[in-house]
Amino acid sequence: MSIRTFTNWIRRQIAKRRRPAVAVVRLNGVIGPSARFGGGLNLSSLSDVLHTAFELQGIKAVALSINSPGGSPVQSTLIHNRIRALSAENEVPVIAFAEDVAASGGYMLACAGDEIFADASSVVGSIGVISAGFGFPELIKNLGVERRVYTAGEHKSTLDPFQPENPDDVQRLKSLQKEVHESFTSLVKERRGDRLKKSDDELFTGEFWTGTKAVELGLADGLGDLRSEMRKRFGDKVRLRVIEEDRSWLMRWFGTQMRSAPAARSTTWSDDLLSTVETRLFWNRFGL
Repeated sequence: MSIRTFTNWIRRQIAKRRRPAVAVVRLNGVIGPSARFGGGLNLSSLSDVLHTAFELQGIKAVALSINSPGGSPVQSTLIHNRIRALSAENEVPVIAFAEDVAASGGYMLACAGDEIFADASSVVGSIGVISAGFGFPELIKNLGVERRVYTAGEHKSTLDPFQPENPDDVQRLKSLQKEVHESFTSLVKERRGDRLKKSDDELFTGEFWTGTKAVELGLADGLGDLRSEMRKRFGDKVRLRVIEEDRSWLMRWFGTQMRSAPAARSTTWSDDLLSTVETRLFWNRFGL
């Protein structure tokens, strides 16, 4: 390599480093505790990724790429609050992009953005709280199975699926859901403010809309995709730095080996099956 070629290469590297950069964090999957929804979202798995993204030197913004049907309201709130705290601490703006779906807890994650963009066909909204299950009292009766439950505490067996539904249990559940729903709506109002263009009775019913309608309602700020919007704001030379969990090849190899071990399969197959069914149900609500 000639001196001139080497000098030009150095100049290109310096120029490259001076290009504006945006950190990209992908928030894809069902939101839930780390023990469930394999590959899903929770603060434990995202904490290092978020800190790395916001602490990159010289970045212009952090872009959230969201594709989530929701899940745990607690984990949704924890992730949202961590993003907002890091944004304030590092004085870095956050821009959220809804892909296929940003609904329920997924929309709460989008609200961590100072601005929200969506595709025209994205599913956005579902600002509500849901609890679903099954009841089997007649089934075990037909099978000749006797249910035996012993508790210390009047409400310890609340909503037992093998006993007839108790109206008092249902009322307590709805009261809890109401509190969680009010917390969710308060967060959306705080984050979206005057940009919300409809009444509470229209926005907070649990209904969901396309990205186009979400813009009309004030739940999103515009239509657009991450790359195009970042290039529009920061120029065609902007670097999009995708931040992912840092796992060495050794960790990945051992993780794969442990998951495929016969003993692991024999003890976790039922949990994996349940997690898969629950995950599928979350996505199916939005036709995905």
